[in-house]
Amino acid sequence: METPRELKKKEPSVELDRLAHQVIGAAIAVHRALGPGYIESVYEEAMCVELDHQAIPYQRQYKVAVQYREHLVGEGRLDLLIAKILPVELKAVETLAAIHQAQLLSYLKMTGFQLGLLINFNVPVLKQGIKRVILTV
Repeated sequence: METPRELKKKEPSVELDRLAHQVIGAAIAVHRALGPGYIESVYEEAMCVELDHQAIPYQRQYKVAVQYREHLVGEGRLDLLIAKILPVELKAVETLAAIHQAQLLSYLKMTGFQLGLLINFNVPVLKQGIKRVILTV
């Protein structure tokens, strides 16, 4: 039986990790073709084209209910929800800020998803703009 500490450090499933790698591969393909310098909506559209091309299922601008004390108090939107289990937030900013990670972490808490990807396309090499965010209970 796993201890609470082990549960907190649990890594995503093999399936979820594989899916994350596929999405990162799609983002790399988009970045190689377009490079940095466009606004976020351009990268979102290009990601959808690439995800379709690779037959990776996704939902765009997925609504996330924000609740407080069992009351709906607002709504957020994930840029992409991959295969109904992997939220992806896209950015085109100078540098990722702590608020970007906090936003994705809040979405993970609201949805119960374990892993999310934060991808910033405004970098010379996309590897520098990818952040995996894991919800630790």
